[in-house]
Amino acid sequence: MSDIERGVSQHYAAYDVLARIEDGLKAMGYGSGPVPPEAIKPVDEFHIGGAEATAALLDKLDLNGKDVLDIGCGIGGPARMMAARSDARITGVDLTPQFVEAARELSAMTGVGDRVRFEVASATSLPFADAVFDIATLLHVGMNIPDKTGLFREAARVLRKGGVFAIYDVMRLGEGTLQFPVPWAEQEEFSALEPPEVYRSAAANSGFDLEDEENRAAIALDFFARIQAQASSDAPPAVGLHLLMGPTVKDKMKNMIAAIRAGIIAPVLMIFRKS
Repeated sequence: MSDIERGVSQHYAAYDVLARIEDGLKAMGYGSGPVPPEAIKPVDEFHIGGAEATAALLDKLDLNGKDVLDIGCGIGGPARMMAARSDARITGVDLTPQFVEAARELSAMTGVGDRVRFEVASATSLPFADAVFDIATLLHVGMNIPDKTGLFREAARVLRKGGVFAIYDVMRLGEGTLQFPVPWAEQEEFSALEPPEVYRSAAANSGFDLEDEENRAAIALDFFARIQAQASSDAPPAVGLHLLMGPTVKDKMKNMIAAIRAGIIAPVLMIFRKS
């Protein structure tokens, strides 16, 4: 594991995520029995737009009967949504062991534990044979991966011919200074923001063709305004994204919103196909 990977993993591992979610669920009245998927939706989609953004990405993909790899799966929200929407065989990988543990436990709680699997792994060194997946997804992960070439190379390696790599990442779109902390990094040294052209170039060099690209900045401000309101409330919801961001959540929201308003960053959706 590289120094930046170690730092990224420690960043996401710092807040005892599973225990905090379990405490929140107990506060909502859920004990040791099954938990409905909608109860954890406010926390298990850790990207701009939440579940709505995941659904928008998945609407562009034909999942049924496919082998799917979710790179940087976090606590498993997108993988669980894929399982709910299709009969796909889904694997998630993440650098952070605590996130993988939470993904497994939450999947078992919500009744899809037998339909998804999760492993600790690096996006630039995937523990899979060549050409074993039909689709790979990446939701708000590339901002923590400096080696975009390695990311696309590994995605291309594990995808079958004609396979799809679907990305929804925060990208740098304008000039200006990004203030830290932000949701993906407490410090600048652990942030790997790049403009869309870096993604396109790395993709082309790895044998991908770009099929679709969409700037989704329009949804970002509304989404983060809602999250910021929750974080600043005297009584934030028992389960929400604030559980994943620790004590600096208010600063992270403020800096993120300011950068989006200034046109420095925006979430961008890209669909690539392995040629």
